Amino acid sequence: MERIPVLLDTDIGSDIDDAVALAYLLRQPACELLGITTVSGEPARRASLADAVCRAGGRTDVPIHVGVENPLLVKQHQPRAPQAEALSEAIPHRPFTPENTALTFLRDTIRARPGEITLLTIGPLTNIALLFALDPELPGMLKQLVMMGGRFHTRAGNGGLSEWNILCDPHAASMVFAAPVPRLVAVGLDVTEPCRMLRDECRARFTAAAGPLAPVVAMAEVWFRHVPHITFHDPLAAALIFEPSLCALEPYHIAVELANPHLSGLTLPLPGDPKPHLVAARVDPTAFFAHYFGVVGG
Repeated sequence: MERIPVLLDTDIGSDIDDAVALAYLLRQPACELLGITTVSGEPARRASLADAVCRAGGRTDVPIHVGVENPLLVKQHQPRAPQAEALSEAIPHRPFTPENTALTFLRDTIRARPGEITLLTIGPLTNIALLFALDPELPGMLKQLVMMGGRFHTRAGNGGLSEWNILCDPHAASMVFAAPVPRLVAVGLDVTEPCRMLRDECRARFTAAAGPLAPVVAMAEVWFRHVPHITFHDPLAAALIFEPSLCALEPYHIAVELANPHLSGLTLPLPGDPKPHLVAARVDPTAFFAHYFGVVGG
């Protein structure tokens, strides 16, 4: 089987779906997981969470690096990693120092394999914006960038106007959308929302699957105190790398609203050509869940 080299940039520890996505990557036989970088508040604790999931999957070989803690210009929306509460002696994990090693790691890894790597981003884009600013050649050295971020087809509902990953650092998101990446695929909130599973079914399936999902069960209990379900936002973006048929894609040229503070982080399609971005348009949740649990078990 031809394996796809992937770098994962994540804010694991806030929404539970980051950990659910990481479990998928660890179980996906076509994934060559080159490393994980963390971003947003308490990035060192987020690194410990990623390490716990990797260790439960029998993977102590995956490099994990601590990234940027604060957004470029806006206030911090997620200063803590709440699911780190689940870490205990019963869940093996290692501690990390707050030193930022993510940017150097990302730069060196991408430069070592030009044109080969898929960069999967499932958190605020602070690490990636800084990486591209420090080394402007890097965007063009990727094979593609796949992100969970944005809201492209709907503008109303309980989630507000802006999607969380973009809202947490809109200036970083704007820089990434403007970068000359050969292929940029954005999976938006309005497409991922139908991929939702209730708490009891999640518990049963994750427990049955075990492996890397074992610590996710404990992490999910922190999440379930406030939300009675899991929406598989990030796992859908991850799965799309290996099963492109899961989502229809449409070409767009996306900009990010920065001037109006009431609309900050809004993802806006620009008229005319060129259309350098591909945006997920629709998904069949049944097909997605069949694929996800076909990979991870449960």
